[in-house]
Amino acid sequence: MTGEKTHTVLQHELDDDDKAFITEIFFEEIVKKLKRMDARIGTLNCDFAGDQYKSWNIQFKSKGQGFEIVDFEYDEDSCGFSLDQ
Repeated sequence: MTGEKTHTVLQHELDDDDKAFITEIFFEEIVKKLKRMDARIGTLNCDFAGDQYKSWNIQFKSKGQGFEIVDFEYDEDSCGFSLDQ
């Protein structure tokens, strides 16, 4: 056993730890890119948090000077794209 979490992909559900991890990466790495792009609302693939989350999306919206995650959604056909400019 490697300790790697594989249940997320199999159950099509995120547990609280998964959501907290994705949220942490979103605020540490993605929000600054969204601000640079003048984003306000959207859906973003979660592959930025690791390959095990590539079938998950977050819905986000602006809130004050920042952003908030509104929802997590499973979509096995989803794919990510680069926010780097």
